[in-house]
Amino acid sequence: MNPPVFETFGCRLNAYETEAMRELAQGAGLDNAVIVNTCAVTAEAVRQSRQRIRKLRRENPAARIIVTGCAAQTEPETYAAMAEVDLVVGNLEKMRAETWAGLAKGPDFIGETEKVRVNDIMSATETAGHLIDGFGSRARAYVQVQNGCDHRCTFCIIPFGRGNSRSVPAGVVVEQIARLVDAGYNEVVLTGVDLTSWGADLPAHPRLGDLVQRILKLVPGLPRLRISSIDSIEADPALIEAIASEPRLMPHLHLSLQAGDNMILKRMKRRHLRDDAIRFCEETRAARPDIVFGADIIAGFPTETEAMFENSLRLVEECGLTWLHVFPYSPRKGTPAARMPQVDKAAIKDRAARLRALGDARVAEHLAAQVGSTQPVLIEKDRMGRTPGFAEVDVTGGTPIEGGILPVRITSAAAGRLVAEAA
Repeated sequence: MNPPVFETFGCRLNAYETEAMRELAQGAGLDNAVIVNTCAVTAEAVRQSRQRIRKLRRENPAARIIVTGCAAQTEPETYAAMAEVDLVVGNLEKMRAETWAGLAKGPDFIGETEKVRVNDIMSATETAGHLIDGFGSRARAYVQVQNGCDHRCTFCIIPFGRGNSRSVPAGVVVEQIARLVDAGYNEVVLTGVDLTSWGADLPAHPRLGDLVQRILKLVPGLPRLRISSIDSIEADPALIEAIASEPRLMPHLHLSLQAGDNMILKRMKRRHLRDDAIRFCEETRAARPDIVFGADIIAGFPTETEAMFENSLRLVEECGLTWLHVFPYSPRKGTPAARMPQVDKAAIKDRAARLRALGDARVAEHLAAQVGSTQPVLIEKDRMGRTPGFAEVDVTGGTPIEGGILPVRITSAAAGRLVAEAA
């Protein structure tokens, strides 16, 4: 029996769901199959997945190749047209045990007579958060608490791949994190597609801050809690209170900012303006002085002029951003932005490079400021760990244990990493 092979593209949530699918596939006894979990966020991501599928077919000539994920959901015909692909499975179907039980029966099971098995993702009413107890290294576990998105940013295809926003009930999340702590995990990361929308579909409409405070109260043995990318305009008072007062909530936030020019933000159909972002960062830093911000920023959005781009560059400084995820704009078929006047590709490439260079400078500045400090570092592997602000640290001396939290003294910084000695 050949166990199924999985290939994952895209976000951390996709990687989480790959682990859920792996358990479902193994439980069903599926063999001799290659499953590709695709990403739809950019046209380049789709191109890379198709290229990888062709290579996987050459490497696995006798295996069934099953394609799923966001790109399979949004453009199933693209993958169905590939001779290398045997089956296209939607995001809704990939999380169902019966899908994998049927696949394990072989290609003739009822329902696989057609190459595409993709239903309306907008009909999804639950997440897959209950399927696996975290995912990641033995040091850090990721817990899915939310899926989907109710917003319709003009550049984004993801809601059509993920469906509407839906939340994992707080009690289920708390129970899962308690099990992870019992299993020895020292850090848990809450993840989702639109994390700050958590709770809107639950009774009494709790907010993300309520969930964070509930976790920290009811799982006192959890040393470190992180939250992944958030929309700062939707940060609720309870979340700000937790950031300010809970040392176990790590001082690192990744913000979905996307641009620093008000006209571009409006054309993106974002829900904030540049002053909102600056005010959030200032107020949060006042409440938690050691907070470290990352952000997503798109370079070369349609109609973006050089002056508009300069506003994004200035936003990095004005918000005090450190970790930048820079995305050169890529039109996605079916989105309003794809029909807007496009920026020259060479200009997009140049602007992305300038943003990344600024990001590298900001990282170097941040790391240099850490030298001489003593910090608790979560050891991930091979003497490498991360500070509470998520900087990578190479640790010398002592006896670091994977998954353990070790106090270290930062001695130097170079090439985007810190070097430290065990304290």
